[in-house]
Amino acid sequence: MKSKAGVSKGFLVPGLPHILLAPEKNPGWTKVRKAFDRVREEIENTDADLLIIYSTYWASILGHQIQALPEPEFVHVDDEFHELGSIPYKFRIDAEFAKEYQKACEARGLHARTTAYKGFPIDTGSVVALKLLNPDNRIPAVIVSSNIYADRAETLVLGKAARDAVEKQGRKAVAVSISSLSNRLYTDWIDPKDDKISSLKDEEWNQKFLEFLGAGRLEDASQLSRQFHKEARVNKVNNFKPIWWLAAVMGQNNRYTGRIYEYQPMLGTGAALVGLTPADEAARDLEFDEDDPEVYAGERNVLGGSPEELEREMELAQFHPDAEGDEGIKP
Repeated sequence: MKSKAGVSKGFLVPGLPHILLAPEKNPGWTKVRKAFDRVREEIENTDADLLIIYSTYWASILGHQIQALPEPEFVHVDDEFHELGSIPYKFRIDAEFAKEYQKACEARGLHARTTAYKGFPIDTGSVVALKLLNPDNRIPAVIVSSNIYADRAETLVLGKAARDAVEKQGRKAVAVSISSLSNRLYTDWIDPKDDKISSLKDEEWNQKFLEFLGAGRLEDASQLSRQFHKEARVNKVNNFKPIWWLAAVMGQNNRYTGRIYEYQPMLGTGAALVGLTPADEAARDLEFDEDDPEVYAGERNVLGGSPEELEREMELAQFHPDAEGDEGIKP
């Protein structure tokens, strides 16, 4: 199917190594693995010449890093689940686009740099996604990190910079965000056959988020991300950013056709594969609230209310501390 330059499709996919190395241990994991095949076929049916990957598994501290080594080759072992074994890989990275993306980031006020040296560890999520979605390296890829301190404005600008680079080079791109939905991993060993979402609350929020995405309401899901992070995710990073980035790359609106390929529990987390394709008509029930920055110049708490309200919220927070560190419950 011929398409014009720009981002023709976007996907949200999970990145735990079990999908690649141990899908047979749980029927739900097997379904997730097979869903990757369907997403791969969907990508192959486009005429995309670039995969842009935003991986929450690649955490950066100072600014944003972009993989720019043309043929990174190594053997990867996940730092949490090393007992699953090794993943040898060799990928095809579009170094010229990576450089263009880095320039576009800086033009929009972000601190960004390319990474291009042998042996640099590519993250588990990117390894899993590229091995399953682009196994023959038919389409060159680029990978960008997820800064743990970045919030909404910075992440939106990071996504818009990717779109700038795509448009400047006249590329036909597919965007892929790698992340779970709810992310509370079990902290004790479980038999894989007993796997389930770590709490009913997480399950309810996952379903609400998938309802928005399945209806093509990408911008509404983006607007919901901040609350979703508070309700269904461990506070180990600043916020839930993959949908912010995806919306900024594809276009911040609800004019999409959404498709839920699969949703299953994976070690307590919510593993979902979702596809979004630009459509002619917008979904209904728009819920736009937050601002839309073009250049990064700091965060604005546009939903926080007056200073008096913020002070009151801080007082209440003393009696309702965050559940940071609560990464799961025993089955």
